[in-house]
Amino acid sequence: MTTPSQPSAIDAEVQEAQKYLKGLIQKGQGGYAPAFSSIPVIDLGPLTHGSPVDKQRVAREMNEACTTSGFFYIKNHGISADQCDEALNQAQRFFKELPFEKKKEIHYQNSKFFRGWRPSADILKRSHPDSAQALGVKGVGDYKEAFNWAYQSDFDPTGGDGKYVELDGSRSVGNLWPREEDLPGFLDGVKGFYGQALQLSRRLIQLFALSLALPETTFDHLVTHPGGVARLLYYPPTDKVENLVGIGAHSDFELFTLLLQSDVNGLEVLSPDGKWVAADPLPGTIVVNVGDFMMRMTNGLYKSTIHRVVNCTGKERYSVPFFFSFNYDEIVETIPSCIPEGEQPKYKSINAGSYILERLRLALKDNE
Repeated sequence: MTTPSQPSAIDAEVQEAQKYLKGLIQKGQGGYAPAFSSIPVIDLGPLTHGSPVDKQRVAREMNEACTTSGFFYIKNHGISADQCDEALNQAQRFFKELPFEKKKEIHYQNSKFFRGWRPSADILKRSHPDSAQALGVKGVGDYKEAFNWAYQSDFDPTGGDGKYVELDGSRSVGNLWPREEDLPGFLDGVKGFYGQALQLSRRLIQLFALSLALPETTFDHLVTHPGGVARLLYYPPTDKVENLVGIGAHSDFELFTLLLQSDVNGLEVLSPDGKWVAADPLPGTIVVNVGDFMMRMTNGLYKSTIHRVVNCTGKERYSVPFFFSFNYDEIVETIPSCIPEGEQPKYKSINAGSYILERLRLALKDNE
């Protein structure tokens, strides 16, 4: 049972945090964003072992990162090293061991939600010109291969609430998987990482709430069957002479992204002064970046920052991003406390699923 002293203590804590936030909002007027030259590292250990004061300190570190670079590393994040290694290993297996003909069976054109295998246009035209023509590959596009999948209740450690809907509001699950006999152990290999990434994201959304001077459970009811798209990525080795970009400059659509990187560099973040800042892999860490949903919710206070991948190392790079969203049937609205008094929100309310689906369509059209 809640004691009488707890509500007043929580109210006081929220009011203090709101006062702090309003100061940041006022300083952020006029669209000013300071330049940055590095990406901060945030230790999540206090979320498990620290005091409430420690948790608030971590929340403020997140706030500072989100209002400047929009990017930060996290350590002591709770995803085991074994699961991280396994996810990267399965990425390598998928791109190196699964035969080309088997990849074609799960091509993203066979999914109305763009799940499955997506080849690099340039690589495909070089290695399999007939297949490139048959698949309608046109331009050069990004120099990478990808495999995408999304939420399944059997991947959710909570079991889910049985209410998952897809991007278009349907109850179907639109994932495409290689057959077990074609790539034994692959599904089980990525399942564990996905489940741990999902739970970490639910913990982070509570920290985001605290960083915005809100009670930490504010968003919990919006992530009971969340949009969570995971992706395996392979960047072939290139050099500066080829001038091939793994992923071109872009921002992410969702609330935030978790990025597990192999030990090969390539990720770059655009500072407001026009300089690209490296976000090189740091052992034991995961990169987190703000997405467009979070930017919209915070009325532009949190920065959905432009970033890209350029692999000029001469080595193969693998990564596993996890794009976390609210339940696809929820409406994303601006948080009232993020709107300066007397002003209207900068962004309209949107349905989470339909917004992401439209952004995906546009992204694929632009990259043809």
